[in-house]
Amino acid sequence: MRTGTANLPLHGGKCPAWLFTHMKALSRAIIEVILEEDGPDEVLRRLSHPYWFQALGCVVGFDWHSSGVTTTVCGALKEGLAELGPQAGLFVAGGKGRTARQTPLEIMNHADRHGLSCSAEDLVYASKMSAKVDSAAVQDGYDIYHHCFFFTQDGHWAVIQQGMNEDLRQARRYHWLGDAVESFTVEPQTAICCDFKAETLNLVAGENEKIREFSTHLVQENPDRLLAEIKRLQESSLTLPTCHPIPRTGYLNKALYAAYDKHPQDFEALLNVSGVGAGTLRALCLVAEVTYGTRPSFSDPVRYSFAHGGKDGFPFPVNEADIEQSYTTLKLALRKAKAGQREQLDALRKLARWHSESIRVQASPIPPSPPQSVSSKKSRVQQPRLFD
Repeated sequence: MRTGTANLPLHGGKCPAWLFTHMKALSRAIIEVILEEDGPDEVLRRLSHPYWFQALGCVVGFDWHSSGVTTTVCGALKEGLAELGPQAGLFVAGGKGRTARQTPLEIMNHADRHGLSCSAEDLVYASKMSAKVDSAAVQDGYDIYHHCFFFTQDGHWAVIQQGMNEDLRQARRYHWLGDAVESFTVEPQTAICCDFKAETLNLVAGENEKIREFSTHLVQENPDRLLAEIKRLQESSLTLPTCHPIPRTGYLNKALYAAYDKHPQDFEALLNVSGVGAGTLRALCLVAEVTYGTRPSFSDPVRYSFAHGGKDGFPFPVNEADIEQSYTTLKLALRKAKAGQREQLDALRKLARWHSESIRVQASPIPPSPPQSVSSKKSRVQQPRLFD
């Protein structure tokens, strides 16, 4: 169930330390309000929605359309919720680069330290499989470099991960919601976000059920026979599509023998075999296409930046006083609500509803051309403070 797309061009540079400090405070306050009002499962549902996540990045002051919003906002959430999260039964693991590979260990550490009313091994499996699907089963030219795993005390989870295509200077963000995953191998993501769509080999698309069945069947054949068939294809004069060329079989041999030894009974079990990656699955698709005559399918919020501005100065530079006032207001409303005085929190809810209903033009995807630079003093509209 995919919910939309968003532009994510690759941008260089780092988030300034002063801005990241404010991002942590404001994102924590926003999540704390959601936890107070609706609980941790609602937080997961919001994080799995690409437009809401993009709006969160805008409202906390990050660059409104950079790929860095994914890694930076997830980092701010992880640090901001380090103490609050476990108290509310909400945990964050993973991150960018090497930190992403530590996700299973972080999940187990949270389980040992805080105790979970669910299987930590199941959570580790969900983390690994979501990463494996988006890196191997969905072959779109984007290499996964960021994996952030959010989960609750009772085993509900969500994933935000991102891949990079250096040649295109583009990034693609993948959203998952555990409660919506009936199968890791049939349309598991809630959304895949990118501004560039190329031909994609999507082995978890609903229409590719036959390809998954044939791939599982093929690895139960003797590898010698399978490798001989691949060699015959390489030596033939057929012109195959350039979007999924047959790789060299040297590296493929080990993966095929490993899969044969495991005798996986279905596509999910095949995908979970160590060594079975994009190259192996791509080759199996080609063999299935020739052998069985089955061809795989090739398918694959910006107004919130006006709240506090953006890191790169669009639509105007971040105003520290405004962003600090925002999370101070949220924390004050929360503190009073927990003491039984919900007037300020209810006022925030009414303000949000009024503002949403008053917007005649709904938030839309990124416009085709970048906005023109304007004077921040002229472009800003001073909003009245909710509370003194």
